[in-house]
Amino acid sequence: MAAETTYTDAQVITYLEANLKDWYLQDEWICRKIKTANWKSTLMVITTVGHLAEAAWHHPDIHASYNFVLIKLKNHAAKGITDKDFELAAKIEDVLLWQPAKEDNALTGTPEDPKFRYVVYE
Repeated sequence: MAAETTYTDAQVITYLEANLKDWYLQDEWICRKIKTANWKSTLMVITTVGHLAEAAWHHPDIHASYNFVLIKLKNHAAKGITDKDFELAAKIEDVLLWQPAKEDNALTGTPEDPKFRYVVYE
């Protein structure tokens, strides 16, 4: 199997700025901090990221606290950032930050009431 292409720090930063604006490069990982409303929401985020990672067979490091989840991606086998990291990050963004209420469809999304708040949308 051919080695996967890894990207330089400059290439990673350029890609993130253009495509994944809330992700950043830190210590050879691309990272994203998702703010949550409470511990239950934190667990929901972790489970969702876990499902996406398992389906993709590309596994992040996840750090959790009461009201946030830190997601870190790096291709361990390639020893750097590859297309797998960018693509999983994009899928995480699509799923976790989906806001049905902002789309023209029958789904209303969670109520504005803080007791129903899940992810803190920025």
